[in-house]
Parts: sequence; C-alpha cells; structure tokens
Amino acid sequence: MLSFKENLRNELDFKGMTVKELAKRTGIIKGSLDNYLGVRESIPPADIAVRIAQALNVSVEYLVTGTDSKLIPRPYEKFVSYFSMLSDYEKLTDTSKRSLAIMIHALAKEESRSAPDNKSV
Repeated sequence: MLSFKENLRNELDFKGMTVKELAKRTGIIKGSLDNYLGVRESIPPADIAVRIAQALNVSVEYLVTGTDSKLIPRPYEKFVSYFSMLSDYEKLTDTSKRSLAIMIHALAKEESRSAPDNKSV
C-alpha cells in the first residue's frame, strides 16, 4: 500500500499540477503541503485532507490508502509510472531523447524476437 505522500505525489503528477497550484486551490500554505510530501511523510488533519482531496477530485480514502472502496479502480492508475517517466523524458535534451528512442526501439525489437507468441493488443 502506498503512503499518503506517494498517493498525493502520484495524483499531482497525473494531473500535471504543482504544489504551488494545489496551495492556491486549497488555501493551504505551500510549506504545509511540502511537509505532507516531504521526508517526514506526515498525514494532514481530516479537514485539510478533505480540502486536498476536493481540489484533486479524489476521495480522502484514496489519498490515504490508494484505493476507494466506493469506486471502480480508475483505469489510469496502472499508468502512473508512465506519466512519471514522461515527465522525466521532457527534461531531457533532444540528443538524449533520440538516444532513448533508439534504445527503446532496439529493446522492443529484441523482445518481439525472443517472445514471438506474445502479441500486443
């Protein structure tokens, strides 16, 4: 199970929202939000967690546990790591992006050769 900190960070990344933007939407000072995302991994009081959840359009349960018993799992949850990688990708130089593309294509080609019966849908 992911922590409040990890769930909050994942949701911010997925929505492309900065801590500063979340602070503005919630009226919670940025420093407090940084504490919830920091090394200490503190969990906010319930009223603050509700404001954060409302601003992100998720439930408090989701932020605390990573799941929401009242909802069908969101289809993009399995793609959170992809969004994180894309965020890192955007920070690369054009040369690094080209090198990475070459490596990905080479790995995909190798994978398809070594497992011809596994077809992607």
